[in-house]
Amino acid sequence: MNTKTMLITGSSRGIGAEIARQAIGEFNIILCYNQSEEKAALLCAQLSKYGGVIALQADVSKSNEVAELVKRAEAHFGKIDILVNCAGIAQQKLFTDITDEDWHTMMSVNLDGAFYCSRAVLSGMISRKCGKIINITSMWGEVGASCEVHYSASKAGLIGMTKALAQEVAPSGITVNAVSAGAIQTDMLNDLGEETIEVIKKETPLGRIGTPADVANAVLFLARESGNFITGQVLSVNGGFVI
Repeated sequence: MNTKTMLITGSSRGIGAEIARQAIGEFNIILCYNQSEEKAALLCAQLSKYGGVIALQADVSKSNEVAELVKRAEAHFGKIDILVNCAGIAQQKLFTDITDEDWHTMMSVNLDGAFYCSRAVLSGMISRKCGKIINITSMWGEVGASCEVHYSASKAGLIGMTKALAQEVAPSGITVNAVSAGAIQTDMLNDLGEETIEVIKKETPLGRIGTPADVANAVLFLARESGNFITGQVLSVNGGFVI
């Protein structure tokens, strides 16, 4: 059996790590991390009991590092069938307090990183006439969030890239979709504080904060054959917060 290979950026913790846990055994996994080497190594060791997995370091905001990442990944597993662009950062600031550095850093990780990774894997996917790209975006990219303008803009850009790229590469048999996450129990959410989290929980129709598994389930639905006729779509996982 020809096991497909999935590259997950930002996969040392949170949503990315949960996607890897759910996908291992069904797919070969490439864990891409930037700074969290210890967490990535631990996760890699845990997952290695169940299937093929390697951990590779790369700063996705740097195109040369992404090119080297893909080169090493393809050398190890032969090809990359599925790319999950999960690496991302967030920051809360008044719009007038956002510095040039804040803005460029946000865009370089959340949007440039997905661009670099998608571009790097597409040549192989196009030549094979198959492949899947799944971008992890946010409900704030759909509707915007006060005090998170740069974050919202980066995620809205990712949605736009998803829809446009899906049309461009569809004739090559490649699908491109986004999973738009709501309030999910991760380190990023914990930075907001307990009071804010409680407010979000009350404003969510399903009455709870989402889990990384909720997002991972959606990603795996798209990654499997169940998602073969779906492209250019934004699958929202937000408990009804945004409809």
